[in-house]
Amino acid sequence: MTRADFVPLSTYHELSEEEMQQAADDFLATMQRRRTVRDFSDRPVPREIIESCLLAAGTAPNGANRQPWRFVVVGDPAIKTRIREEAEEEEREFYSGKAPPEWIEALEHLGTDEHKPFLETAPWLIVIFAESYELMDDGTKAKNYYVSESVGIATGMLVTACHHAGLVTLTHTPSPMKFLNEVLERPANERAFLILVCGYPDEAATVPDITKKSIDEIAVFVE
Repeated sequence: MTRADFVPLSTYHELSEEEMQQAADDFLATMQRRRTVRDFSDRPVPREIIESCLLAAGTAPNGANRQPWRFVVVGDPAIKTRIREEAEEEEREFYSGKAPPEWIEALEHLGTDEHKPFLETAPWLIVIFAESYELMDDGTKAKNYYVSESVGIATGMLVTACHHAGLVTLTHTPSPMKFLNEVLERPANERAFLILVCGYPDEAATVPDITKKSIDEIAVFVE
């Protein structure tokens, strides 16, 4: 592989320390309004908005710039129904004994169960796949690096982009998720990472009354 051409960094815009602090505080306030939602409206969301959010996610840093993600965006009602049916079957097994008791106990305060109506109600399901390798035109396999880390970063940026655009999301991870390859006809080099449910909140939506950890609980400064 030939070395990439390098060009001057022309996109960086430096801010004063005061502007940096204000920008950081404004962004913090925006993200503190983000909530995971399980009650979705069926109001349509234009595809173009989702595309812009996906392009933002696609700017994520990743191993060797291999960009090992594939976003399969599902709006087809019949496919959403199939995904719900398959996911709920996995969830029934999870809640009826497959999951260890301590896991069920940890979820109890959130009120979750095997019923996942949002998989049909929300206008878009973004199924995120991680590519372990890329299949080249000549049939050879090109290995991807730091796949889970790269896809995780891109997923976080996608959640943030959707929130910034005025949408709400839910990260859903039925276990196992192999059925998604079959339902969505995805190749063997792709592994389902999670389903991001995306749309508007229902007018009567509620969320659990929870808090986030303080700076002292999540960060250590070594100065």
